[in-house]
Amino acid sequence: MQKSLHINAAKCTGCLQCEMACSFEHHGVFNPAKSRIKVFNFEHEGRKVPYTCTQCAEAWCLNACPVDAIRVDAGTGAKVVNEATCVGCKVCTIACPFGTVNYVADTGKVQKCDLCGGDPACATACPTGAITYVDADWTGLDKMRAWADKTDTSSRASA
Repeated sequence: MQKSLHINAAKCTGCLQCEMACSFEHHGVFNPAKSRIKVFNFEHEGRKVPYTCTQCAEAWCLNACPVDAIRVDAGTGAKVVNEATCVGCKVCTIACPFGTVNYVADTGKVQKCDLCGGDPACATACPTGAITYVDADWTGLDKMRAWADKTDTSSRASA
């Protein structure tokens, strides 16, 4: 059974523990700017919303990469960037309709959520349970993917 991150924005307090855990897991520093998950602040609504890669079935980032630097992890299903192969062209950042692939100036490469090999640091660190790692069938991931598949990218490509 594939698992995925489930985000319940109603439980998010904006503490940024998820961002801190992610940056420490991947870079060894507590620096939200280096995190692969971001907490957006919707001030007018009074809401904080954690947001990261949804690991799309269609995987526009993977399909757009000209050097095949993004591959599917067989164990987790995560689309993972191989930094040794990545040339930093940023094509995947343009291809992702959700904006969850980010260029890292320090390395000249891109980064995205890799589900921490099946034990996401963000979910472990979240004190309120706003981020959990659960069976993909339970999260509504299929509904999100179906909506994403309906996104008309052909009109943008020809414009």
